[in-house]
Amino acid sequence: MLRALSDCFWSERIWLPCNYTWDDFQNSEGTGAASTSQLLVTLPLALLFMLLRHGFERAIATPVARAMGIKCKVRLKASFNPVLENFYSSGSKHPSQTDIYGLAKKCNRTTVQVERWFRRRRNQDRPAVIKKFQESCWRFTFYLCALIGGIAVLYDKPWFHDVWEVWVGYPKQEVLASQYWYYVMELGFYWSLLFSVASDVRRKDFMVQVVHHLATIFLLNFSWGVKYIRVGTLTLLVHDVSDVLLEAAKMCSYAAWSKTCNILFAVFAVVFVISRLIVFPFWIIYATVVYPLYYCPRFFLYYFFNMVMFILQFLHIYWAYLIFRMVRKMISGKVSCNNNSHVIFILLL
Repeated sequence: MLRALSDCFWSERIWLPCNYTWDDFQNSEGTGAASTSQLLVTLPLALLFMLLRHGFERAIATPVARAMGIKCKVRLKASFNPVLENFYSSGSKHPSQTDIYGLAKKCNRTTVQVERWFRRRRNQDRPAVIKKFQESCWRFTFYLCALIGGIAVLYDKPWFHDVWEVWVGYPKQEVLASQYWYYVMELGFYWSLLFSVASDVRRKDFMVQVVHHLATIFLLNFSWGVKYIRVGTLTLLVHDVSDVLLEAAKMCSYAAWSKTCNILFAVFAVVFVISRLIVFPFWIIYATVVYPLYYCPRFFLYYFFNMVMFILQFLHIYWAYLIFRMVRKMISGKVSCNNNSHVIFILLL
């Protein structure tokens, strides 16, 4: 039953161009095989990334944070009180004056003592600045390495200079070892982000991050399985360019380097517009929408993949709107990178 459903779902008439079969994804030389099972190595690699991150944050990120002027502030802990703790957990972290008066009576404390307890308790839950810096430093380092590695992998490839080459020979295209490891490293990293999201600093965009990680993992696996690998590598490179600058701006924000942060954020905004509102739609999406039609009629995979690409582009437009709004506030002097505004520090795709 499951076998029949699987065969029906992965029907060649649905997913592949006319007159192609799944066997065509294997080159005669044996260098063109592409299946999602090849990416299973990314799961143990994700665990390795988590261990590496643990050591990196302590051995490298922490000294860098101190060199940039970030200090570990000692916070006074709220003494344990079951009545107040229960209200804090199930009621409100910001009790009204009426609640404070009632709690003071129950605990035999003054209202000032209850207010102080809630203030200290909220501070306990607030993540330390150095913790945020460590996370951003780790991501910055990876994105920088991924960007350098992506350029090294793609700079001499014909489809890097001419996106028409993305479809030349499809689906019987050679899968290079450099492409494979580029995919493996990026996918392993995003698996590690998904595994550690619960223990990371919980931000306002927590659910957005979870959805983003899941979507990225799906797209990487899917594009590899259907051999949209050349498009996938170009898309990864386009996204890593702006992510490096975003994490660098966050690091400066946590260090209260407001001028540097503002400059980096402005550069990030420009690079974001160029890479995700110009290069991505007018080169990469254009290559996935127009060029395949020169090789074969439209097929289901063509519609499905381009639907996902357009959804990604709509997200870019939405994030660009938030970025432009923040830039306008920074220009008007209403906000700066170090005033707790978060500077649209969303984990962009």
